[in-house]
Amino acid sequence: MQETPIVRAEGLKKTFTLSEKQRKIEKTSQKRKVAVDGLSFSAYPGEIYGLLGPNGAGKTTTLRILSTLIKPDEGDAFVGGCSVLKEGEKVRDKIGFMTSELKLEGFFTPSYLFDFFGAMHGVDKATLAQRKRELFARFGIDRFQEVKVSDLSTGMLQKVSLVVAIVHDPEVVIFDEPTNGLDVLTAKVVTDFLLELKSMGKSILLSTHIFSLVEKLCDRVGVIIDGRMAAEGTLEELCEGKPLEDKFFEIYEGIKGETV
Repeated sequence: MQETPIVRAEGLKKTFTLSEKQRKIEKTSQKRKVAVDGLSFSAYPGEIYGLLGPNGAGKTTTLRILSTLIKPDEGDAFVGGCSVLKEGEKVRDKIGFMTSELKLEGFFTPSYLFDFFGAMHGVDKATLAQRKRELFARFGIDRFQEVKVSDLSTGMLQKVSLVVAIVHDPEVVIFDEPTNGLDVLTAKVVTDFLLELKSMGKSILLSTHIFSLVEKLCDRVGVIIDGRMAAEGTLEELCEGKPLEDKFFEIYEGIKGETV
C-alpha cells in the first residue's frame, strides 16, 4: 500500500439547521444538528474503503463533502492532493459519485445521458463511444439505451446511474449505499463491478450499513457514529476475531451507553 492517501479528510465538521418537520422526525427540540463532527480519515490508492454506520451517522454528508456537493463548516478534504474547498473543479475531474438519490430526468434515454455527461466532463467523442459500447454491454444497458429513463426498472436505472458516474474513467469512485434498494441480482452486478474497478487500480470509497457488503468488499473500514470516527482499520484489526456485526454493536454500545 502506498503511503500517500488518495483521499484524506481532516477535521470535517458540518452542521445543519433542522426544520420543524425534521425536528419532529428526529424527536428533538434542537434547531441545529451536527451531522459530521471533527471527522478525519485516509483512503489509499487501489483499495476499497468503507464508511460503516447507522442511518444518520454522517456517512452521506461526508461523501457529499468529498464530492464537493456541500462545503464543510470546518476542516478540509483532499482527493488526489486537491482541496475540496479550493480546487473543486479538479476534484470533480478525479471522482465519480453515485448515490441512490441521484435523479435522472425521465424524458431522456441512457444513450443521451451518457453522451451528455461525457461531454460535460470533456471526454472526446471517440473515447466516449468506446466507453459507451463497453459499459453498456457490461451492464446489459445496450438493449435499453434508447428507452426513456422513466420506463426503466429500478435495477436498470441503478446501472445507468453507475455508468454515468464513471463516464470519464475517474481515479476515485465514491458510492453512497451502492446496493440500496437493489434486488439480489443487480446488487451482485454492482458489487462484482466494484471489485473489477479495484483490480483495475481504481480507488473506491463507499458508505453502507450492511455488514456483509463490508466483509465482501472492503480492505479497510471506518465506523462512524454521531458524525465521529469510532473505530478504524482492516477487518482483522477492527474485529479482533469477532464477527463484524458483533464488533460493531460492541463499539456502538460503548459510545451510546445503550444496549441494541
